[in-house]
Amino acid sequence: MKNKKKHTRSGVAPTDDEALHAITGTAAQLSLQVKKLRQTAGLTQADTARRTGVGLRFVRDLEQGKPTVQVDKVNQVLALFGYHLEAVKDRETSP
Repeated sequence: MKNKKKHTRSGVAPTDDEALHAITGTAAQLSLQVKKLRQTAGLTQADTARRTGVGLRFVRDLEQGKPTVQVDKVNQVLALFGYHLEAVKDRETSP
């Protein structure tokens, strides 16, 4: 029997959760994570733009770590891979 890849509703194979457990950090870290998700799915930047309804320029800016990207568009791209942005409270640190 052949091993079949599981696909999300968007048709893109999910990534290895150990390699990318959560989308976190700075714009630069986010850009690297998005690029890794895209490459793991075997998509080009143009494929990603087309499938998510954002412009190619936006995908390039996002992957280059532009700090002023629109959150709704970031979520459109992340949704393709089964992720989204959300606010998470930082851990309390003791003085």
